[in-house]
Amino acid sequence: MSSKFHAKSAEAYEQLMGRWSRRLARPFLDFAGLESGERVLDVGCGTGSLTFTIPQVADIGHVEGIDYSETYVEAARQRNTDPRITITRGDACALPFPDRSFDRALALLVLHFVPESEQALREMSRVTRPGGIVAAAVWDSYGGMPYQRMFWDTAAALDSSAAPLRHESYFKPLTRPGEMRALWTEIGLADVTEIPLMIRMDFQNFEDFWRPYAEGEGPLGKYVTGLDADRRTAFENALRAAYEAGEPDGPRSFAAVALVCRGVVPEGWHRQ
Repeated sequence: MSSKFHAKSAEAYEQLMGRWSRRLARPFLDFAGLESGERVLDVGCGTGSLTFTIPQVADIGHVEGIDYSETYVEAARQRNTDPRITITRGDACALPFPDRSFDRALALLVLHFVPESEQALREMSRVTRPGGIVAAAVWDSYGGMPYQRMFWDTAAALDSSAAPLRHESYFKPLTRPGEMRALWTEIGLADVTEIPLMIRMDFQNFEDFWRPYAEGEGPLGKYVTGLDADRRTAFENALRAAYEAGEPDGPRSFAAVALVCRGVVPEGWHRQ
């Protein structure tokens, strides 16, 4: 299995993350670059946040979206109306494309859920032509995601078994500053750059914040739906108190920092 993301419902994913990944897609593309006529690969395309933004930024030749979750792939296919876009199910660690197939290989908020992240990056580089760009974004889970800190710190205060899950969530592969830059450099990519990008996550009220977790989407939702009724109620009440922070329920806005990295596939890399 090449993904540790708990994919259950495309609709719940949109509520959990799709709306925020769409917000991140444009600044990520500004960083990764995009030119008219290019063939672009979107690895871990999910429900299509990046896939469907790419043609809005440049008059590309073709976009290939690939994701491990059949649920997300089917939802993205149903949304697609652009003949230049193809969406398939596949493994980031064994991409079903020949060498040098794309001008750019991009991954938005996926590599930190791939245990074999180095293999996934090598595959992205393999299918990218010399001179092409390989770029990815991951969340700064420990230092840049206050809403996630609120979730896991509340869980760990109530439930000792949540502590190892919190650690796993905070320190997923590549989520510490400098880790992506080091990996891009280690595998031989050139002109490597890593920077932070920030968006904001805006919630209407606690229910808007809580619903995707209650439906079991993603690692946080998997934790919630694994609780028995009493512990779930206690956790929901404590998390509501953290969300409201002594103020009436209503809109809240949280900063969310992504780390983004890009590199160029050099001549001769495919012969390594």
